[in-house]
Amino acid sequence: MDLRFVGTTQLATVPAAAVVIDVMRAFTVAAWAFARGAEKIVLAESLDEALDLKAGNPDWVTLKDGPPAPGFDMVNSPALLRSAAVAGRTIVQKTTAGTVGAHAVKDASLVLCASFVVAEATARFLLARQPRDVTFVITGDDGKADEDAACAQYIAQRITGGGVDAARFVHRAAQSRAAADLVEGVRRGYQGIHPKDVELCLEVDRFPFAMAARLEGNLMILRPHPLPSG
Repeated sequence: MDLRFVGTTQLATVPAAAVVIDVMRAFTVAAWAFARGAEKIVLAESLDEALDLKAGNPDWVTLKDGPPAPGFDMVNSPALLRSAAVAGRTIVQKTTAGTVGAHAVKDASLVLCASFVVAEATARFLLARQPRDVTFVITGDDGKADEDAACAQYIAQRITGGGVDAARFVHRAAQSRAAADLVEGVRRGYQGIHPKDVELCLEVDRFPFAMAARLEGNLMILRPHPLPSG
């Protein structure tokens, strides 16, 4: 399996298989939503699209980066998702990095969205499918986000075999600029950030499912894919 690592803006062609990484916080949030029973997540291309989808589907749950805003039900916080009543519901998610990265590879034959909490499941999904080429898309900080790169490299090493110590990858993520920004946001009392967000984003292999996205009509839909035990 040929593995490559690029930022969203560095994508020159449509990859055969893509793993879109957003650790802090989009795809940690998405995993928590599925763990809480959400049916599917619509990855919106814009805030306006998210609001239009909400207007046409009032029972759908909308969430976005940053502070609360009119028309959005939640913010992009995994800690806040832990207690959300989303079982059986559709979530519309719009973020500045993760959802943008997913749309950048929407024409790929296989699109997985990942973070540390689903890393092992993502690796096992890829090993089961055996795509010839896999492109890891680093979505944060114009492709330079160390937390996303660390997660991508952790998944890649799980694919290539041998024992992998997650601690050094998690340490890199904990020292990243994104983690520091979240901690600083908590310190300053910014809305849309929970004190437990960084801790939850650094949990490794918490959930036993991968998350695959594909176009369904004109919408990019993310769904969980539980893996067999063992």
